[in-house]
Amino acid sequence: MVTETRRILLVEDEKTICDAVAAYLEREGFWVTPVPDGEAALYAFALHQFDMVVLDLMLPKVPGEQVCREIRDKSDVPIIMLTAKGELDDRISGLELGADDYLVKPFSPRELIARVKALLRRTHASETPQRDRLVFGDLELDITAHRATLAGVNLDLTASEFKLLTTLARYPGRVYSRMELVEKVLGYDFEGYERTVDSHVKNLRAKLGDDPKHPRFIYTVHGVGYRFEPQTTPNLTLQPGSGAVDKAAEK
Repeated sequence: MVTETRRILLVEDEKTICDAVAAYLEREGFWVTPVPDGEAALYAFALHQFDMVVLDLMLPKVPGEQVCREIRDKSDVPIIMLTAKGELDDRISGLELGADDYLVKPFSPRELIARVKALLRRTHASETPQRDRLVFGDLELDITAHRATLAGVNLDLTASEFKLLTTLARYPGRVYSRMELVEKVLGYDFEGYERTVDSHVKNLRAKLGDDPKHPRFIYTVHGVGYRFEPQTTPNLTLQPGSGAVDKAAEK
């Protein structure tokens, strides 16, 4: 059971699937608002505050892709897509719209529950990070507040994009393989997901205004993965009690 009730918007037009998923989520302690189409989803999202959206792609009235796009324009709420399209390119397209994860039908409700919990843990992490803030010139990452700004302008990052950026930024110059980033950002391995890291990096670069041919922040290491190497030495604000603070106090 979850320790705090989280509200989930479930958008699914197939009643049997909707009822089964809602029952599993409610059994785990989540507060579920089920809606049968895209129009109702956008209306519900405008009225209420949700902690997550579980979104089918093939919906009546308003397609799931448009629902995802409109929600993402307004919010960084985590989104898990449900789709009958099994091709990897189709799933990558969904992630490029701003979804954080996806499941292909038919799927196990238990797997959906595991992914919901994993994504909520990453989004609402309660543990204190090693660094509260990372500052690289005009790029500032406030990890505690889950906020990124560039030249004073707030960057509208999804939960996965923010996790990806902070994972890379904590160790400038370190090269991460795609599989390492899958495990660190998603919390688990998933067949075929390595390529979707590229989609998240593409979205992140667009929001950072980072040209992959002449990057300021994120470099591609061909055949391996990615590294974060800003042109400015970072200013680090560390938590009291961290190793660096303790060593400085000893001097």
